[in-house]
Amino acid sequence: MLTEPSSILAVVLAGGLGTRIQALLPNVPKPMARVAGKPFLGWILAYLQGQGVQQALLSTGYLADVIEAYAQQEPIAGLKLNCYAEPSPLGTAGGFVHAVQQAQTNPLAWLVLNGDSLIVTDLEPMFNYLQDEAVEGVILGVEVAEADRYGSLVYDEQGTLLQFAEKQAGAGVINGGVYLFRDRLLKQFPQKKPLSFEYDVFPELLQQSVCLKVHPVQAPFLDIGTPASLSQAEAFVQQYFQPF
Repeated sequence: MLTEPSSILAVVLAGGLGTRIQALLPNVPKPMARVAGKPFLGWILAYLQGQGVQQALLSTGYLADVIEAYAQQEPIAGLKLNCYAEPSPLGTAGGFVHAVQQAQTNPLAWLVLNGDSLIVTDLEPMFNYLQDEAVEGVILGVEVAEADRYGSLVYDEQGTLLQFAEKQAGAGVINGGVYLFRDRLLKQFPQKKPLSFEYDVFPELLQQSVCLKVHPVQAPFLDIGTPASLSQAEAFVQQYFQPF
């Protein structure tokens, strides 16, 4: 039986300061950067809706009120939104955990995405890893010609994550910043604040021998975290974005 997208609840991490592009976006949180006629966050939410996701939480922080106002004023048909602001900077994983705790719900799994990046790919194959009860989580990996800016994911022939490699030259599969976690797995997250996925959560889960899979894709990928990449965002959306 295939994993239904409606059984998965998304969390968009939209609380970062965006220091590298703050000068270009005065008093505007990074996910609210205007791209092709609407906030970048709007493209992410439209993408989720097109993937069959029916509910999303927005984990906010810096200028949370701007994002919350947008979520209220620009609803997306078929996608229920709730916003949860961090009381203080909690890190990527900390913001996710805070939103989950505030939501007080228990879906089959949680889909985590960054509010400043977009990978245009079908998520159904990623969801279907959960048909195997032994699989507790999945990381979306992106195949790139040069992995030196990012660091790579190391996994075996079965796609099981072995480690995060340091940045190195050459082709590789990088961490796309899109994660799928069974709800029950959250009990095994480290109990600390702030909390990072890359430096705290994944190392701890690997140490516990938790079964995490890597789903590698060749897909258009954009991160708007630098002035150069932000300037490419409009062309990226116009060329690649389409709901599946």
